[in-house]
Amino acid sequence: MSHLPLDKWEKKYIVESIERFDQKNHMFSRTWWDPKMKDIHEKFYRQRIIPGEKAGWTLPDMAFGEGSWYLERTLSHGNIIGQHGPFAWEETTPQSASMLTTEGTKMDVTDPVKITRDIKKVATYFGADLVGICELDRRWVYSHSYNRTTLESKPLEIPEEYKYAISMASEMDYELIKYAPTHIANGGTGMGYSKMAFTTGLLAKFIRSLGYKAIPCGNDTARGIPIAMQAGLGELGRNGLLITKEYGPRIRLSKIFTNLPLVTDQPIDFGVTEFCNKCQKCAITCPSQSIIYGERTTQPHNICNARNELKWPINAESCLKFWGTNRGSCIVCIMVCPFNKHMNWLHRLVRSGIEHVPWADSFLIKIDDILGYGKPAPAPDFWDKWKPRSGLKTNS
Repeated sequence: MSHLPLDKWEKKYIVESIERFDQKNHMFSRTWWDPKMKDIHEKFYRQRIIPGEKAGWTLPDMAFGEGSWYLERTLSHGNIIGQHGPFAWEETTPQSASMLTTEGTKMDVTDPVKITRDIKKVATYFGADLVGICELDRRWVYSHSYNRTTLESKPLEIPEEYKYAISMASEMDYELIKYAPTHIANGGTGMGYSKMAFTTGLLAKFIRSLGYKAIPCGNDTARGIPIAMQAGLGELGRNGLLITKEYGPRIRLSKIFTNLPLVTDQPIDFGVTEFCNKCQKCAITCPSQSIIYGERTTQPHNICNARNELKWPINAESCLKFWGTNRGSCIVCIMVCPFNKHMNWLHRLVRSGIEHVPWADSFLIKIDDILGYGKPAPAPDFWDKWKPRSGLKTNS
């Protein structure tokens, strides 16, 4: 895995000057104010989902998904509001509920290398699967926030004292993702978001308890993917998602902005762009055909795409329309991605080949198909065959 200096990273992904993206134009926000999106809004947000008899959409399947989302939807609201609960910008813990008096105290950081190492250890203990650090690039901060409960749009600025961004990835369960696009797989998505709220809120509290400031974020406040790329967590894939070396696109991203002095990581390159140029599996299997074929481009589909960036832009309109038709979920593009594998010795060897022997990419793609990777698991088997990674112990 090679590291890219920031100037080379810029040349790979950015064509012209970047204008900060307005969160109002994010597809999940846009349906709330754009009359042209009314039909999609009604189907995705307004229709009440009624469990059926089909495996993957039964009452237990949907209840599984609802349970996994509970922490995100009741405490953090990172997808809807932002700056709330575990993602609040200011300390919300009553002093009477804390055993530590931090007012007026601040740890003197004499060794940024050590505190950076400690931050990564604590983040991992609190549940993060990957952690990286970069200087906060304000081009990725939304120009305006959008509150989907009040429908308010407000200018968004991060004070200059926040110099660093801590980017974290939460892994989604490999076995659950195989059940895409059913509500069983939605359990993997929801758990990723709930883990984000838990991990990010705890780490923000740790930083504040050291006497420093922390702004924790989920999908709110700033674009998570370019921040994660600058922090060295992965590369951008054809499916519009971050591809990590450890989990492929099977992750959810959160971040913390802080004034704690830290040591930054560098962007990485392990052959994703070259591989995605040859592999079009996510585009071929996308139920809504929202993923483009061919080379990267700077041409957006609509206002949901940020401009002046070289990538494979996703057609968020057709994507969310399918989500509504499918009653709320998809993630097929994650399931079929060849990078979506457990990192055993064989897959480490393959990823090393992708990085160092790019001329073999086409052969590796064919082998991936021959071995049957990326095929959905039969939903009727889920409750009998799925086992959590911690192991399932029963008396039966």
